[in-house]
Amino acid sequence: MADTKQNPTFKEDAFVSWRQFLSSAYTPALALVCLSVWLHAADSLIVATMLPSVVAEIGGAGLVGWSVSLYEIASVVAGAASALLTIRYGLRTPMCLAAIVFGFGCFLSAVAPSMPLLLAGRVFQGLGGGGLVAMGFVAVGVIFPRRYTARAMAAVSTFWGVSAFLGPLIGGFFVEFATWRWGFAFFGGQAIALALWISLRPDHAPSDASVRTVFPWRRLALLCLAVLLVSYGGVEIEPMQTALCVLSGVACLVLFLRLDHRAQDDRFLPLRPFDIRKPTGSALLMILSLSLATIAITAFGPLLVVAIHNASALTAGYIVACSSIGWTVMAVLFSGSPERLDRLMIAIGMTFVAASIAGFLYAVPNGPVWLIAVFAAVEGGGFGMAWTFILRRTTALADPEEVQRISGAIPTVQRLGYALGAAYIGIVANAAGFTTMDAAAQAAETARWIFAACLPFALLGLLSMVTLVRKEPRSVSGALYG
Repeated sequence: MADTKQNPTFKEDAFVSWRQFLSSAYTPALALVCLSVWLHAADSLIVATMLPSVVAEIGGAGLVGWSVSLYEIASVVAGAASALLTIRYGLRTPMCLAAIVFGFGCFLSAVAPSMPLLLAGRVFQGLGGGGLVAMGFVAVGVIFPRRYTARAMAAVSTFWGVSAFLGPLIGGFFVEFATWRWGFAFFGGQAIALALWISLRPDHAPSDASVRTVFPWRRLALLCLAVLLVSYGGVEIEPMQTALCVLSGVACLVLFLRLDHRAQDDRFLPLRPFDIRKPTGSALLMILSLSLATIAITAFGPLLVVAIHNASALTAGYIVACSSIGWTVMAVLFSGSPERLDRLMIAIGMTFVAASIAGFLYAVPNGPVWLIAVFAAVEGGGFGMAWTFILRRTTALADPEEVQRISGAIPTVQRLGYALGAAYIGIVANAAGFTTMDAAAQAAETARWIFAACLPFALLGLLSMVTLVRKEPRSVSGALYG
């Protein structure tokens, strides 16, 4: 990775231009992080355009939903383990291993003769991709000086937004001009190249090399079961079955959190990860709540827009893409803000995100279509404005020994929020008649129920944000690095 020494001649609050940042010694580390994000984000989307061809060749239509769910489950589990792995073994070895696992999963899917084997490949892709992203966040938190953190996060957000467009396009390209198998192989080759690049870079020393206890596999398996149950409840929507799966999954998640809290050196998450009274806990609770609240427009928005407003599927898809555009644009525009404005940027951004939920509650049922796109851009823009500063602020408020756990927890908690939200909104949609609606008026009423159900979590996210922005960091603005 990159040199971790911080230059004491720079002030934390000093403005850093893109030119200064991109010409710094941290550019190779930034390139590695961005490539890691690209692989995870683009690969998670490429399957959307390849699945019809996959099913036509190897069958398994009944298992299609699991191609996404298993990827996300594995991503959450790998993300949770990443911080502990980097604390014990540094960054180079775990990141290299994650890239190899990702590449193996891609090649396994590329040669799969049946859907079950392709799903096994998706599990390995999720493990590797989730680990790469979480460890990328850890790298930003521990390698980059705080004055560079916002710029690094803006670059990551840009690559995530680009992936949202290019992933499906790349999948469509391989389906049209070659074969879906080459699509998986294309990402597998990139992963192996990334692994080789990482192996040649200097390492970041382990934070606690003396700790060599048995890896907590049982706790990790409990987290896996929790996410699996919640995700299954979201894939197979049946009122009783779904409710039972989600409640069981939440119970497993609570048990995981209790056991993890009791652990010492081998904790996956920071202490009291969702304690709203603590700044770092409130940050993770804010991310969890707002991720849960905003998944509705991604999961159900396109179908509702088509059913209510008779829009084309392409139009509906671009409406959702407006969120990625807004995220990327705002992240790039505001990433140069000095650290003294972190609280303001987070407060404004998260308020925009919460306001977009209320906007969807009106615009999706009533239109016009362009207004739905505006609120999608507002939602993504709010995340983009705040996301670049959340990591910088939480690491400034956290104890030094918790920085890696918090950095790895941010993308993991976001994915967990999406999994919980998909199941929760699925239950609400089913109860509101989503599966039986046959007219625009019925679809509009279903949309009102779906987005109204998101409002409580949007409000919880705002409440959590207040705690995060209220407390001053350990080092005040203008203090020197040392």
